[in-house]
Amino acid sequence: MEGVTFGVLGPVVAWDRYGRALALKGPRHRAVLARLIVARRRVVPVARVVEDLWDEPGPRAVGAVQTFVGALRRALEPDRPARAPARLLVTEGPGYALRAAPDSVDAWRFESAVAAAGTLPPAQALERLGSALELWRGPAYAEFAWEEWARGERSRLCELRLQAVEGQARARLELGLAAEAVPELDAHLAEHPWREGAWRLLALALYRMGRQADALAVLRRARELLAGELGMDAGPELRALETDILNQNPNLDPTSPARAAAPAAPAPSPPSAEPLPPALLWTRAVAAYDRTLAAGAKARLESTVGLIRTVAVTADSGPHAAQEHRLAAIAAAEELGDPELTARVIGAYDVPAIWTRSDDPEQARQIVTAARRTLAALTAVADPARSGPHEAARCRLLATIALETRGSRSPAGPRAAREAEEIARRLNDPALLAFALNGTFMQSCTRAGLAPRRDAIGAELVDLSDRHGLVNFAVLGHLIRMQARGALGDFDAADEHAAAVDGLSERHERPLAGAFTQWYRALRLAASGQSARPEAAYRAAAVRLRGAGMPGVERGLLPLARLSLSLAGASASAAEAAELVDTDEDWGPYRPWAEAIAALRTGHHAYARTVLRALPEPPADLLYEALCCLETAVALELGDQAVLERLHTRLLPAAGELAGAGSGLITLGPVDHWLTAITRRS
Repeated sequence: MEGVTFGVLGPVVAWDRYGRALALKGPRHRAVLARLIVARRRVVPVARVVEDLWDEPGPRAVGAVQTFVGALRRALEPDRPARAPARLLVTEGPGYALRAAPDSVDAWRFESAVAAAGTLPPAQALERLGSALELWRGPAYAEFAWEEWARGERSRLCELRLQAVEGQARARLELGLAAEAVPELDAHLAEHPWREGAWRLLALALYRMGRQADALAVLRRARELLAGELGMDAGPELRALETDILNQNPNLDPTSPARAAAPAAPAPSPPSAEPLPPALLWTRAVAAYDRTLAAGAKARLESTVGLIRTVAVTADSGPHAAQEHRLAAIAAAEELGDPELTARVIGAYDVPAIWTRSDDPEQARQIVTAARRTLAALTAVADPARSGPHEAARCRLLATIALETRGSRSPAGPRAAREAEEIARRLNDPALLAFALNGTFMQSCTRAGLAPRRDAIGAELVDLSDRHGLVNFAVLGHLIRMQARGALGDFDAADEHAAAVDGLSERHERPLAGAFTQWYRALRLAASGQSARPEAAYRAAAVRLRGAGMPGVERGLLPLARLSLSLAGASASAAEAAELVDTDEDWGPYRPWAEAIAALRTGHHAYARTVLRALPEPPADLLYEALCCLETAVALELGDQAVLERLHTRLLPAAGELAGAGSGLITLGPVDHWLTAITRRS
């Protein structure tokens, strides 16, 4: 079929002459097509296709390949008469070949464009490279990251892509467009900080803009990274450029015929962790999948992931900075096609998590998807002789799934938490068990009344951490116990755990932990029945959270805290509280409950009842009981018996607890008060 084109710079696809995607059926069909494209019009023997598609091919594997090829031929040449020979996917000798035209595969067009750009004047080269880079839709041969037959081609293409980006910058410099080259190079180096040629281009661009001091600062930064952290001296091009800038060599002038921009150099080996702020530059090394392709990529990636973890727990805005680059690190590991490496990269982010609502649900979904892919790949390559390491990797992946599905009510979360904990206990690995227990904690809000269970998890974490020096998980354990003892009304014990958190936070530079103890102390005032002082304390605590990179905690929390003060213990009616609800505020995930309260202002009970009955069950997080009580307040005001009966069933397991105090943030008073109010209304 004339006009068929193929895309491998991203997921493998084929399009007809009108640009419509062709139905290539299942993943094996696409694998056959991709394998033939990698062969670049050469014949691939059937036996080799079978070997590449199956780890342990069965007796019917050859027949299956023939079936896949037949289906591909029908998709690629639907108008070919029956029994007419194929013109595109042909049988030749012992196998098959894809006789695709040189310009019909995006990767081939990309290569040709990059090669041609090297012979063109700067303006034309810039245009050609820009068009070539637009062909990329994602990692090359994206769904075949694990396949050995695709690895070399993927690496080659991605390295070529890096060179194309640097070629664009070089062309801009040649055209006198230094100001346009600087942001491009800044972004490029944030993603690929070990490309020495790119540092040279950035410094040269800054110099040509009249920013000599900035150019020298860039070169110092590059030299420190290479020599101080990577154990390498800067190359001769960087050293010569620094000398030329200091001497204001006229050859650096854009009008000088002697000027030249050096080609990109290979990326050197990994950095080690370093205090912020320079660390933030290095964490961006994992901001794109293709920066791991030069020698030492795996080691660089693993060391950088360790740095991301450090940033997450030691910087004020650490969670945001770390999460920004975490997905890129995972994508980079998958790009290398090594499931064990990917498992380590995903599982290395064992940053203790205290809040049971995700900061970024979409990112969490992507991480869970990657973890599941990696679990499947590990199972496929399992080696009985290495069952210990494989089990530890599986445990970390399962714990990650438990952590990232928090608050979602996905049945996969509790299952993953149980299995991770079982593996960790079997392996008798304290650090692994602490990580698994964090996953168990995240899945401990599936119903009301589970504060005692969380208290037991926190107690084990504290004991485990004290015995094995796990500082981060010691902080987590004390925070969990602070929350749980607060829910159980044992504020003396909760105070002790809050003080322990503050002590650990100060000694080991864990600034974010203090945000939670500050909120707890505002809750402590609220639980004492005071009015003005708790609100001021809540406002001060909200300032501490601002910009910390935890939107799952921060968004909507302050207005929710103020509302909780007006309703604590059901001492005030929901109608009175409704006057305090400003729906123009950012209520974040709590908006549905705020709007249910606000609906009472209208005086139209039919409308308010409609809003009430549209409320979802609260998420499985630490504010489950609090949101149930808000719903109860509205249902009491409206006398909605059906809703009240449902809420009584939900809240009954938490009898004796303080509603919401298990969050360590707010409370709506004793659950017993709400249960009694429901009973009296029945």
